[in-house]
Formats: sequence, C-alpha cells, structure tokens
Amino acid sequence: MFLNFFLLLKQNGIPVTLKEHLMLLEALKSGAANYSIDNFYAISKAALIKHEKYLDQFDVLFGFFFRDLDKIPVDKFFTIPAEWLKKGLEERTFSEEEKASIEAMGGIEALMERFRELLEKQNEKHEGGDTYIGTQGTSPYGAYGYNPEGIRIGQNESRNKSAAKVWDKRQYKNLDDNVELDTRTMKMALKRLRILTREGKDEEVDIDHTIKKTSENAGILDIQMTPKKKNTVKVLMLFDIGGSMDSYIRQCEQLFSAAKYEFKHLEYYYFHNFTYEYMWKDNQRRHTERILTNELMNKYNRDYKLIFVGDATMATYEINSINGSVEHNNNEAGSTWLHRLREHYPYNVWLNPTLPEYWDFTASIGITRQLMDDRMFPLTIAGLSKAMKALKDKKMKFEEE
Repeated sequence: MFLNFFLLLKQNGIPVTLKEHLMLLEALKSGAANYSIDNFYAISKAALIKHEKYLDQFDVLFGFFFRDLDKIPVDKFFTIPAEWLKKGLEERTFSEEEKASIEAMGGIEALMERFRELLEKQNEKHEGGDTYIGTQGTSPYGAYGYNPEGIRIGQNESRNKSAAKVWDKRQYKNLDDNVELDTRTMKMALKRLRILTREGKDEEVDIDHTIKKTSENAGILDIQMTPKKKNTVKVLMLFDIGGSMDSYIRQCEQLFSAAKYEFKHLEYYYFHNFTYEYMWKDNQRRHTERILTNELMNKYNRDYKLIFVGDATMATYEINSINGSVEHNNNEAGSTWLHRLREHYPYNVWLNPTLPEYWDFTASIGITRQLMDDRMFPLTIAGLSKAMKALKDKKMKFEEE
C-alpha cells in the first residue's frame, strides 16, 4: 500500500526518492504513528516532502489515496489468533432454558467497550466460557456459541441472527437479472409506473394530425408522423442484501429481473440491513468498490423514483444509533441517511418481502414504517401495484385490507 502511495506522488511530479520512502517505513515500524491518522499524515509529510511548494499537492494526493483510512476503526488493527476461534469436534447445542437465562450486554457501546478490554487482557484460547473471546460458549464474543447480542468472529455463517456486529469479511452474491419469471404478473404490476412521452425520430402515423392536414389540403392525403411513445420514468432501486434477506433471494431476483425488463432507465445499488454513508454495485467487490451515499444523490437527480427493497428486520440500534451498523462503525445513524435519501427523492417507497401480518412482531419494521411515513408495501402483486401508484402520489400510504 505504501509503495503505491510513493509511486502516486512520483507520478504526479513530487520528487520523492527511495531513501525517503524507506525512512517513512522505518518511522512506521518504530510505532511513531501509533495508529493515529493525524500522526501518520504528519510523519509522511515530514519524510517525503522537502520543499514547501509541494505541500498543497501532497495534501490533495494524500486525501485521495487514503480517503477511507479514517473509516477504519482502531480495533481492526488488532489480530485474533485463528486457534482461538477453531470449532471443536462436537458442536454444542443450547436448550431454550439456557438461552432464556443469558442476558444481553446492553447495547453496542457496552459491547465495544468490553471487547476492547478483552483484546488487551486475553492471551489464550477459551472454549465454552461466558466471558472471553472464544467458541461454543455464551460469551458475546466469538463463534459457534449463543448470546442474544454479541460480536460474531470466525464463523462462516449466521446461526441465530442475533449478532450486533460481524467481524468477518462476508461475501454476498449479486442478484441474478436473468431469472425467468413463472408468470407475467410482476411485470404487469410494474407497468403501472409509466410516464409516457414522445421522443426521438418520427416513427408512427399521427392519425388526428393527418386527418386535420388532409382536410386543410382539400382532401389530398398529407401523412403526418410522430415519435413513438416511450416510458421515460427513471428508477433507483436499493436492495438490502445478506443476512435475513437470504430467505427472500428468489423474490428479489424476480423483482430485479422484471424491473430491468420494464424500466429502461434503471439504476440499482446494494446495502446491508439499513442505509448508511455508502453503498455498492457489486457484492463481490463491496469492500473495495463503494459509492458514498452523498455521491449517489449527486449522481442521480431528483427525477428518479426511489425504491427500497428489504425486510427491515434488524436490531433497532442499527437504525437509530451511531456505530449501530452490524458491519462497521457508522458516524451517523441509519435513520439520518434514510431521511436524506427521502428528502432528495420525494417519490419513494419501501418494498418488504415479509408479509404484513408479521410486521407488528418486529420492532425495527415498525420504526422503518414510521420513518417511511407508512409508505412500506409488501412484495406481493397487490402490494407492488399499490407501490407503483404511490410513486406517482407523494401522500399515498399503505393500508391493510
């Protein structure tokens, strides 16, 4: 990484040398930066820049190359030995009585604070315990155990869907837009969102205008042509991917396939659980190729109709709290970003694949519905039809029949 930064400076006309680069590496190796971004910036500038005329250019290039550095929590510089997280030969099972007796830590802040303490104190593997980072226990930290609210580390998939944060780098699959639908009903429902205009070259006969011109021309045929009517609606779809949404992959693929067929101006991005400061286009590259939500709003103007697709099922602090995201430390609450998106795109709806009769049993769905001003619709044919109508009416709300 530092070699690439060195080359970037050199390619942009800053006269850095290998000696200065090695000097920077020695300073970092000695611990001078101490995981501080400000310290790292000061050391880099002192080691690499020898003339004040290059200071401004260095600042621009530093900001570009390390633009995501301040989003990496200090905790991630610590490493946890793989042996601590290795599963035993027989996986432990927990009875409902045991699960009921385990108390949650009490929120994401308490979890993270205790986690930092354990990283400093723990020096060996723990298995079946209730305190330290380990496996097959009731501690909030580790793998293959149970806790109603914890940080999952070293486990390849969810078991109880209760993790407050997931330490591992998870991979999600992109939605398949080539799925053949069993029926045409989903496409027919999407057709309700149509804004037809005539654009382009003249391709079809304008009957009314032809009759008028022929009459004015004493009965001599005067054919008048007009452009074809085309659906010019622009749609931005944001898909929740991974976790509890895995149960609805088939429905989402059907929706995605139908939307790509029906809307010629369709843009789409993915998020996980709730909207935060960035999204991504390709799930295989979501850790390296992201788009900032602010940039997304600048890229696509207010003419776009915004459709969220997700089950809105998560811990409530993922919506309302700073650092509430299950996968990263967000500086602003998810609800703040949802509000900004709705302000920017006034015509918006939320499609939920969970049936409405189950919505009242999940607190996060209720919060999301409130944030959406009850513009949440089920991902059924009837719900989809109502959602398309709502995208033409900013005041329309979902009402159960």
